[in-house]
Amino acid sequence: MGAGKSTVGMLAAGELGIPFVDLDERVATEAGMEVQEIFAVEGEDGFRRRERAAVAAVAGTAAVVACGGGVVLAEENLVRLRASGTVVWLDAAVSELEERVAGSAGRPLLSGGSGGLGPILAARSAVYAAAAHYRVETAGRGPDAVTEEVVRLWRAGK
Repeated sequence: MGAGKSTVGMLAAGELGIPFVDLDERVATEAGMEVQEIFAVEGEDGFRRRERAAVAAVAGTAAVVACGGGVVLAEENLVRLRASGTVVWLDAAVSELEERVAGSAGRPLLSGGSGGLGPILAARSAVYAAAAHYRVETAGRGPDAVTEEVVRLWRAGK
C-alpha cells in the first residue's frame, strides 16, 4: 500500500507495450462496487475470494498486473503469479509508505483501528520476499526511476 504499484505498473506497461491491469480495479468492476464497499458488504473474505478469481483470470496473460498487497495471503495466488510471470515487490520503509497513503480514502485495511501499515507489513514481509522474483526499493525515488528498474528486471527475467 503506497509503494507505487499502480503508477509504476501503468508506466511499465506503457514502456513494454503491453496492457496494464490493476487487480483491485478489476475486482471492483466485476463486483459492480468499490473495494471499500465490497469489504463493507462481503467482508475481507468476500474480497479475497473475488481477488483469487481475478488472479486466476489474469495469470498467464501478457500484461503488467498491479496486485493489492493482500494478494499474497492466498498460496494459490502466489503459485499462479510466480508461474505465469515476473513478480516484483515494490518496497519502502513503513514511515514513507504511511506518509504516501496518509489522508487517502478507500483503504479498508487502514480503517477501524488497524494500527496502520506497520503491523500489516510485519505480518506480510516474509511472504512478499518469498513471492517476489525481485525486490525494488522505492523510497526516495520517483516513479520514472522505479519504472526503469522494473522494466530492466522484467526484461532480464524473460
